[in-house]
Amino acid sequence: MPSHRYFQTSAAVRKSVAYNLADIGEGITECEIVQWFVKPGDKVAQFDKICEVASDKATVEITSRYDGVVTKLHYAENDIALVGKPIVDIQVEGSGDAAAETPSTQSSDTSAEPALDYSNDRTNDVVYATPAVRRVAREHSVDLRYVPGTGKDGRILKEDLLRFIESGASAGAAGEVAAELQQPFVQANTSNDQLLPLSTIQRAMFKSMTESLTIPHFRFKDEIELDALMAARQHINDFIQAQGDASVSKLSYMPFFIKAASLALARYPILNAKVVAEDGAPPKLLYRAAHNIGIAMDTPGGLIVPNIKNVQTKSLIEIAFELQTLVQKGKGGAIAGADMKGGTFTLSNVGMIGGTYLSPVVVSSEVCIGAIGKTQRLPRFETTIVDGVPVERVVPKHLLVTSWSADHRVVDGATMARFATLYKQLIEHPEIMLANLK
Repeated sequence: MPSHRYFQTSAAVRKSVAYNLADIGEGITECEIVQWFVKPGDKVAQFDKICEVASDKATVEITSRYDGVVTKLHYAENDIALVGKPIVDIQVEGSGDAAAETPSTQSSDTSAEPALDYSNDRTNDVVYATPAVRRVAREHSVDLRYVPGTGKDGRILKEDLLRFIESGASAGAAGEVAAELQQPFVQANTSNDQLLPLSTIQRAMFKSMTESLTIPHFRFKDEIELDALMAARQHINDFIQAQGDASVSKLSYMPFFIKAASLALARYPILNAKVVAEDGAPPKLLYRAAHNIGIAMDTPGGLIVPNIKNVQTKSLIEIAFELQTLVQKGKGGAIAGADMKGGTFTLSNVGMIGGTYLSPVVVSSEVCIGAIGKTQRLPRFETTIVDGVPVERVVPKHLLVTSWSADHRVVDGATMARFATLYKQLIEHPEIMLANLK
């Protein structure tokens, strides 16, 4: 009896998968599409980059989970994408026995397919640039895909963009850039009323400051003499420069302010705590061991507050190095998500810009914030002993004012005053700070 072999075949089919924007943590519900790395018709493999998104916390590259062909982009660049909603449709290969297709119609009804321009006249389909460079480009209405980049892997530097604008080359690239690009850039054209959307950082500020309105603030201000700290800092900087192998070339005043705050927090840990108030449960206080001190930072993209982790374990030079690193990242728009997470206490050195008496606002994840005013040289009375007799005289002093705000639901005025008094002692008498260093 002849044997027969039978083969069962199933035709390969393609199905369109709606790829959702994943949760990137920290309670983020929406992100701005910074740039697309793909366009409809492009083939992608698993782990290929699809797009770059920016939240108020960080900039993140989204990669593909599938092998297939991009069929639809649900957002244009600079649009706001919602977490959990489709951002791109990818046609993947399956079999006849595969699960039912996932139609692209599952995407949000509010997401319209953008009219994207991918003309062959462009010099770069993929743009590598920091958020700061992108901000300047938006203010000048410059399409970065026309700008030649001289950085690593073709990254567009700020100098490349400014050179491009000044040369007028943008007008000849595709005839799309108007003459106003030659004018100094501003946030908006103030000659006419304009309704503009909030930036990513502005939206984050709007949300956090609205939440802060529910917090009753207790405010405390105190004057601090800096003369002794100025002398100690000079000695330390002389030593650093003589050594020549330190991680920083010199110390600013900020590392002293940060370390003094940590030493005072060790004495008054409630000011490093967090209010935990869940629906239906009595409020609690989470006392946090790590002193992750946030530094309010003015960057080209707006106000951000990265933090230095575990200040309680770090030396002044280590704090100075981490602060220097954060400042450099901030100027380049390269602050990482990890730098923004886990803050327990905040200091603002806004006095570098101006202002003596300040009123910082407590955010809901903390219970205290401090702001440091500008340094002034002012006359003050000083008592000295001359021939055994106390004599009062007027002498010049370098002074600044620290302004503190605390969550008055859990922090009483006496605790805030004691903390501020200890902080003042540590700054005015650096030897006390030295005695408490570990």
